[in-house]
Amino acid sequence: MTITGAIKSTSARSRAWIARLAHRLAGHAVRTGFLVGIIAVAATILSIVSAPGAIGFLGASLALLMLSVAVIDRRRFIIPDSLNAAGFCLGLVHSLVQQPDEMLSAVALAVIRGAALALLFLIIRYGYARLRGRQGLGLGDVKLAGVAGAWLDWSLMPIVIEIAALTALTIYAVRQFLLGRPVSATSRLPFGLFFAPAIWICWLLEALLAQF
Repeated sequence: MTITGAIKSTSARSRAWIARLAHRLAGHAVRTGFLVGIIAVAATILSIVSAPGAIGFLGASLALLMLSVAVIDRRRFIIPDSLNAAGFCLGLVHSLVQQPDEMLSAVALAVIRGAALALLFLIIRYGYARLRGRQGLGLGDVKLAGVAGAWLDWSLMPIVIEIAALTALTIYAVRQFLLGRPVSATSRLPFGLFFAPAIWICWLLEALLAQF
């Protein structure tokens, strides 16, 4: 085979490999988008059915926001400030709708809860960085904690953290086991991927309990 023929053959194989890779990536993107769409529709319907009136629609908005946070954090390891801001503002509206006769106190309490949980995450962030010499939580996670506090009652705050942490650790351990890789304390995990859905799940639990 001549040099020109070899170059053409290599180029053809490269194009074929790139085409196969693009096809696989496109198929994966379609499947992922379809799954996210199903989850979005299911969470929206469940929110509206589980809570009366405006509260249910606010819960549906929370579900879509938290799903967006989870998807973006999984892909980019970042939580956009715009989504955190929207979630926090909706949390204040949610508190108003819940207690229309005590609007000021309801909003103030939501802000206090959000600030308290965000402060806790901030302390954990700086404490971990001081002990380990690297960051364990992003500022986006700290701000997302403020969103959780605005939406959830005091009693649900420990539960949302436990759900997110246990789910993250379990999925990571199972994934490493299936791939035959060792568990490492330095591995990066997109905490928002687990924390954001846990916020909506705890809101749903609170809404369902309020019916009894």
